[in-house]
Amino acid sequence: METITGIFTTLENLTWGWALIPILVVFGIFMTALTGFVQFRYFFRMFRVLSPNNEHADPNQISARQALFVSLGGRVGGGNIAGVAVAITLGGPGAVFWMWAIALIGMATSLVECTLAQVFKRSTGDGTYRGGPASYIRHGLGTHYRWLAVLYAVCLIASFALGFNAFQSNTFAGAVSNSLGIDRIWSGVFLAVVTGFIVYGGIRRIAQASDVMVPVMALSYIAMAVIVIALNITEVPSVLATIVSNAFGLEEAVAGGMGAAIAQGLRRGLFSNEAGLGSAPNVAATAYVKHPISQGITQSLSVFLDTIVICSCTAFVILLSDAYVPGATGVDGIALTQQALVSHVGGWSTYYLTFAILLFAFSSIIYNYYLGETALVELTQHPMALHILRAAIIAIVFLGATAPGATSVFFFSDPLMGLLALVNLMAILMLFPVAVRLLQDYREQLKAGVQRPVLDPRKFSDLDIDVTAWDVPPGGARP
Repeated sequence: METITGIFTTLENLTWGWALIPILVVFGIFMTALTGFVQFRYFFRMFRVLSPNNEHADPNQISARQALFVSLGGRVGGGNIAGVAVAITLGGPGAVFWMWAIALIGMATSLVECTLAQVFKRSTGDGTYRGGPASYIRHGLGTHYRWLAVLYAVCLIASFALGFNAFQSNTFAGAVSNSLGIDRIWSGVFLAVVTGFIVYGGIRRIAQASDVMVPVMALSYIAMAVIVIALNITEVPSVLATIVSNAFGLEEAVAGGMGAAIAQGLRRGLFSNEAGLGSAPNVAATAYVKHPISQGITQSLSVFLDTIVICSCTAFVILLSDAYVPGATGVDGIALTQQALVSHVGGWSTYYLTFAILLFAFSSIIYNYYLGETALVELTQHPMALHILRAAIIAIVFLGATAPGATSVFFFSDPLMGLLALVNLMAILMLFPVAVRLLQDYREQLKAGVQRPVLDPRKFSDLDIDVTAWDVPPGGARP
């Protein structure tokens, strides 16, 4: 066992330890520059997806908005409550600035990877689509790279579907036990039953659940933060000044100064918004859209909402409170966020935060399950495999909730996530010219006055595109 643990520790050191974060930052800057700052150019266009008039009428297909909410539900999790608190504790207020910075450049990375997932998606024959990094590796790079797709799929199942689901259920059960005194076993039973109901309904039920749950989750949390900010409005300018001054070393709140702020801000920001990690493209591929770039733009909005909006809510709740003491390490994570919220609005907020953690954790669980399902299809088409995965997810959710130390079994999650991120970054770098071609096509149609650009597969006949997944262009026919 020590040998296995050592192998995964080495893998984590080789990825998250020193290589992966700089690579993700460089990739984000690279893609931002070569796409002409696409995330800023189309920033206001991103919000169109939230309009009811933008919805597709076919109930059998997953809309762009539903795909946005599924991916946002996955990005938004314990990291937005506990992770931000840890970043501030270890990196000081300046870590928040670097979380914002990595989100802004990560929006371009997410646009590229989700665009590739869309263009290489496959129709399932029942009105839905499936795709993601494993698919664009196989159909974009060719069958001789199938081994890379298999490696990615295995890492995705092990890290997200198994490991991170145990962590999410453990976080929720711990919060319920601490705030309400409810035994972990009942939290485990509740989560397992609801998880089973959702995952056995497939992607349509997952999308429908997220379409309701994620707006409630996000808007209620944002509303709470707005109340806190309003109550402390005179302190906001000084908090902003502290964030900036700490980010550039003009003030030092923790040991390590600017270096600690950068390291914690970038690490926690990337963990939260997942830009470049290759997880969100699996959900982006399910959406019915007229052009791949449309879903890429939508997923950029997901990164923005996750980090710039929701993570900032947690940051301001903490930094505007007396609960945060610079340099203190006794209280961090959910406990710090909880104490900060109580200091602002009273003890009842403990129960609200428990409710928020439930929604955050559950939205992540069903998202992580779907990532596992998508990866499994790349490995085997056997009908029993999906039932085994579903049963395993339900069991792991229950185990993670009921056994406080159960999550230590899944020590391999972070190292394998680092490995799958490197695989994904390798793939999108090789396929980046395809994304640029699609972006150019999208821009040309907008310039010609087309309000909603449409992909014509005939223009990209050299690519392995499933033409049945796209609408027939006006006046044309499928090749």
